[in-house]
Amino acid sequence: MLHMIEHGVRTDLPDLLIAHGLFGSARNWGVLAKRLSDTRRVITVDMRNHGSSTWADTQSYFDMAEDLAGVIDEPMDVLGHSMGGKASMVLALAQPDLVNRLIVADIAPVTYTHSQSHLIDAMQALDLGTITRRSEADEALQASIDDPTVRAFLLQSLDVKAKEWRLNLGVLRAEMDAIIGFPEVDGSFDKLTVFLSGAASDYVQRAHRDIIKPLFPKAKFAKIPDAGHWLHAEKPREFEAAVRATLG
Repeated sequence: MLHMIEHGVRTDLPDLLIAHGLFGSARNWGVLAKRLSDTRRVITVDMRNHGSSTWADTQSYFDMAEDLAGVIDEPMDVLGHSMGGKASMVLALAQPDLVNRLIVADIAPVTYTHSQSHLIDAMQALDLGTITRRSEADEALQASIDDPTVRAFLLQSLDVKAKEWRLNLGVLRAEMDAIIGFPEVDGSFDKLTVFLSGAASDYVQRAHRDIIKPLFPKAKFAKIPDAGHWLHAEKPREFEAAVRATLG
């Protein structure tokens, strides 16, 4: 089962389900979800092997899509970022009746070559027994992770008091090929799908449109200026405006 956080109450507008990316959590999306809940109920989830959700032996997109389907009791709008975007695409393709509209944040239905295993190595190498404050963990990670933004993001999943990661790092490492890949999925999703990307990111390329269009015939494409892969964190107001425009 997926751990869920609900924001707002049900209205006459469809609920919005938000699926985070690798190493993320429902809490990462709390500010945006709370703002969007002024007009509809918004549900954020911890994906499997993340946060407070069930730890499982796999991280396949069919499994993640089925997890998301288990949260939906009537058709919802769905927003997914990165890994969550791929899981959301598989959900829409496999069970289109559950999804009204789909927003895919900075990811395409393709296999990528950049593994994130080096980040897992760094987290696993951290001696949590000696850590008493998050700042100590940040300092210890500097040798292997230069980017302070990446360190800050990862450390949101560190429970300093319990001295453990709220991530099933072993399974995520073992399933990395599945995470950076995309499965063969039959069918298409013939409803509005917006691929919302960061203009400074190369995750969604024009060459990918030949792959996207057969799967999502009504796909539209938009970019947020001066934003990279973490577009919702880098440009939260612009991202919110784009989501509102799509769901308006």
